[in-house]
Amino acid sequence: MNLREKYNIPNDSIITIAGTVGVGKSTMTKALANALNFKTSFEKVDTNPYLEKFYADFERWSFHLQIYFLAERFKEQKKIFEYGGGFIQDRSIYEDTGIFAKMHFDNGTMSKTDYETYTSLFESMVMTPYFPHPDLLIYLEGSFDEVLKRIQERGREMEKSTPIAYWEEMYQRYENWINNFNACPILRINIADYDLMNKETSIEPILEKIGHFIQQSRRWEIRETIK
Repeated sequence: MNLREKYNIPNDSIITIAGTVGVGKSTMTKALANALNFKTSFEKVDTNPYLEKFYADFERWSFHLQIYFLAERFKEQKKIFEYGGGFIQDRSIYEDTGIFAKMHFDNGTMSKTDYETYTSLFESMVMTPYFPHPDLLIYLEGSFDEVLKRIQERGREMEKSTPIAYWEEMYQRYENWINNFNACPILRINIADYDLMNKETSIEPILEKIGHFIQQSRRWEIRETIK
């Protein structure tokens, strides 16, 4: 019996990994995909035509960047569901508007008009009964000190030179966002409770929780349909 069958995880499941920068989303995505024999969906950074311009001028390019991300994530979400599921997704479409676009608006690097246009488009695309939401969103969380330590340890020059105040703001925005998120079921996992880099078996307690959450959610959906 494979791990997917052992923990009763449907082979058409769509699981999205969310959490602040440095919390280990990519590592979790790869570990779950390997354990379940699922495909992965990662953010396309190398082909992004706005990213370099954005870092040079937030105010000039924030709207363009967020629209690009929204379009790409929407297309990716549509492709995943058309394929029939069986995917682990690194970062959700919901974080773009709930955290990043809002942060630019709040900090004055996106105008009110642009922000309203962006959120209107997001709601028209995503916040409808027709948009295929994931079966489960796994939110990776931990203390700010632990997250900051991980950012520093992975050694990306752009991240190391970013002021700590920025990471503190991002961390708090994620906490506020997840506490109000209701687009799909949430499984919160503390990064201190596992070590995927050095202990492969630490993935199994996570798989057990995933199977339980998805089965509970699908039983609830069936009951709601019958009513």
